[in-house]
Amino acid sequence: MKFLQKLKIAERIRKLSVSSETGKKAVMVFLLFLCAFLAGHLGAMLVEHHIAVETAADGNWGLSFQQEGQPPVANATMDYLKQFDAYYAKKTPDKVLYLTFDAGYENGNTAAILDALKKHNAPATFFVVGNYIETAPELVKRMVEEGHIVGNHTYHHPDMSKMSSKEAFEKELMDLESLFEKTTGQPMKKYYRPPQGKYSESNLQMAKDMGYKTFFWSLAYVDWYQDKQPTKEEAFKKLLGRIHPGAVVLLHSTSSTNAQILDELLSKWEEMGYQFKSLDQLVAE
Repeated sequence: MKFLQKLKIAERIRKLSVSSETGKKAVMVFLLFLCAFLAGHLGAMLVEHHIAVETAADGNWGLSFQQEGQPPVANATMDYLKQFDAYYAKKTPDKVLYLTFDAGYENGNTAAILDALKKHNAPATFFVVGNYIETAPELVKRMVEEGHIVGNHTYHHPDMSKMSSKEAFEKELMDLESLFEKTTGQPMKKYYRPPQGKYSESNLQMAKDMGYKTFFWSLAYVDWYQDKQPTKEEAFKKLLGRIHPGAVVLLHSTSSTNAQILDELLSKWEEMGYQFKSLDQLVAE
């Protein structure tokens, strides 16, 4: 029932005479109705807030986990995204997952992450920004040398959904492409992740027109606050409990928790029967 409809019903009940016994009963009904209505409405808002927090994005991209071990419900379907060469997971019964890291800056955790990936022979995609390449070129070169994909997270990490200008949109991606090629001597893979998951349909089309594939995610957790890092237990609860076949996992390379637990986390996923594949394999299969 719509919000206004409920209020109208409540108002009709309130207007009944309180002088009669019937009126007194009506008032009681009204109060009970109002309490139930407000509780339900507040509950709905809390659920929405909880889902928003768990998405690890403040923008448009959102996830709702309905069942453990199963893909979440996203706010865009795989079929909708497919028309723009965009992905957030793979529809498959096979226990495979795709590791991705957003790298906005370097704070000393990437080397340990790369060590863990190398130990498990796990390919990953690092979505980097201009600042990262400028300040940590050797780590970017190491990513490439060890067989990882380096993707485009834009040069300045703006809200791309607010960019209606094709020229401005293209410049954010092309400037990063140029810096990457200058640093590594190789062209950048045309894999794009919108900063904060903020996107618009026109953005998706612009990226596609540039030859890019856009990647969101189907599993993430709140790991990006440098001064409020999750505990190992909190991380495992989310990352083990919500893993699912075909998951595109988003982690942040700035997370000290991720650096500390990644070796063990990868081992636990392997024990659960999961294999690690690259985004190249996701789009090719």
